[in-house]
Amino acid sequence: MDQRQRELAARIAGRRGAVRGPFRVWLHSPEMCERAESLGAFARFDCGLPKHLRELALLLAARNWDAQYSWNAHVHQAIEAGVPEAAVKAIAEKREAVFGNDADQAFYRFCKEVLEDHFVTDATFAAAQAHFGSKGLVNTIGALGNFTMLGMCLNTFQVDLQPDKEPPFPDVRGYGRVAPDGDGARP
Repeated sequence: MDQRQRELAARIAGRRGAVRGPFRVWLHSPEMCERAESLGAFARFDCGLPKHLRELALLLAARNWDAQYSWNAHVHQAIEAGVPEAAVKAIAEKREAVFGNDADQAFYRFCKEVLEDHFVTDATFAAAQAHFGSKGLVNTIGALGNFTMLGMCLNTFQVDLQPDKEPPFPDVRGYGRVAPDGDGARP
């Protein structure tokens, strides 16, 4: 690493405990790394959404992009922050998740429509805006965009799963999809 990369690596390690996952890739472009780290820190720590919703947004984007490293790095944090285990399991299995309160359900529906449909219905937007306001929805989009970029990076550069973690999704092995019966054949 050159001096700039070393400085960034030290700052990242100071804030996040170590340089791992996507940062090992992003450090190849210090300018990109600095901006991605800044947006990521805002999305993860400072965007004003409750922690369980920040973690839920990360899991939804990770599953949307089949980003196993990201999922494994955050699944326990999401549960500890208050995302119901049953909802986490449903998301991993690409089933509809159910939440115990209207705000969390509205947030889930909003994120899911953005990620899967690329649009949000008027009813979904109104429900989410009633709970989170315009600033909350703008921050949600920023977080989803950051977590989407994260998933794309992890998969494109094939960032390995953490050594102590199992593959989290039933339809993904390595960096590809497997047949529903698990025979390893690509659809």
